[in-house]
This record gives sequence, structure tokens and C-alpha cells, in this order.
Amino acid sequence: MTGLKNLFVAFLMLGCICSNAQINFGFATDISLMRNFSPDQQFWAVGQTVQLNFHFDQKQTAYALINYYTPAKFKNNFTATAKLPTTVPSVVPFSASAKWNIGQVSVGWKHYFKGGFDAETGYNIYGIAGFGLMITKAENILTPAIDTSIYATPTLAGNDKFYRLTLDLGTGVEFPLGGIFFLYGDLRTWLPTSDYPSPYLHSNKNVPLPLILSAGMRILIGD
Repeated sequence: MTGLKNLFVAFLMLGCICSNAQINFGFATDISLMRNFSPDQQFWAVGQTVQLNFHFDQKQTAYALINYYTPAKFKNNFTATAKLPTTVPSVVPFSASAKWNIGQVSVGWKHYFKGGFDAETGYNIYGIAGFGLMITKAENILTPAIDTSIYATPTLAGNDKFYRLTLDLGTGVEFPLGGIFFLYGDLRTWLPTSDYPSPYLHSNKNVPLPLILSAGMRILIGD
């Protein structure tokens, strides 16, 4: 898959940069609240982020992270249409209940606009930009069950995985707690950069389109 190849190249580039630079390392984890705004697929989910930071200087930091979330659930009403004009009834209304199990990996860059990665006083303000791969297992249950050999439906029953390449953007604030510990909060989003369709989506437009509020702790683990 092209998305996996692109992400692998990004990890290799990050590794090459790190191997040729004097860097400090950090580890961070946080709890996140996600609200997705994709058409017909709005939901709330709670997640966790585990992140490695590579601090090149006071202002510039590369990151690699993984996110995972509690199952997201939503429901929509649709109409199945008969494939043949002689079928009775010609249309059948039904509801589709969906459950998504969402994970994401991302690599990117963090820039400190105020302060720096090892600031001991005051607070830090930073921006985030990166590329990610969203990996989601989607499950649909149709009520009533629809015979798709007779009717055409906008979405299918069953389960499968779908993938999305994302542009990851965000901003945050960070407070030193003393020593190697920092408390942070940030606001992030994933913007889709690929749009290949999946028959298990309720709409293929703007998937994903989340707003993610996170709070957590960063630990400086290297000089």
C-alpha cells in the first residue's frame, strides 16, 4: 500500500536525521478526547497517545507517535433501492449502526514558538505538523437485514479495515513541573490526504475530520 510505504520512508528519514545529529530524547503520553465531524459519521471517542520526541535544539523537535481510541459508534438511516423494476417493494428503509476501532501512527515536527524543550520556568507554546496513517476497523449492522443481491445499498453490512493518509496539525502549551517533567495540553486535527472509498463507510467525504483535545506529561530522558 502506498500509504504504508510513504510512512516507512518518513521513519527512515527521521532515523537518518537522528543518527547524524546531537539530540536529546523525550517520552510523552496523554489522554485525548476526539470529536469527529465527518458527514454522517459524527462521534466521540476517548484515546491515548504514546510519543517519542527527538530534540535537536531548543526550538526544533521531531516526533513519532501512536494513537488508539475507544470504539466509536454512530447510526444513520438509509434507503435500499431495488435493482430490478419488478421487485416489490421497490425501496426498503433501513438503519445502519456502525462501530469504528481507530488507531493512528504519525511522524512530524514540533516547533517551540515560546520557550524550549528543556525550559525550567514559565511556559512553552508550540506548533505541530506531521503526516499520519489512520487504521480503522469498521463494522456495520443493518436493521432490517438487506439482501444485497436484490437491493442496492449506500453502505454494506459486515466489517473490514480502511486506511487514510492524514496531514496532522496542532498547537499546544506546556508547563515545566521541575526537573525532567513537563505537563502539556494541545489541540490537534487530522486532515485526510487520501480519499479512496470503502463500502463500509456511511459517507466517503472528509474521513477523518476530527478535533482532538489532549492533556498529558512529557519526560526528558536524555542529554
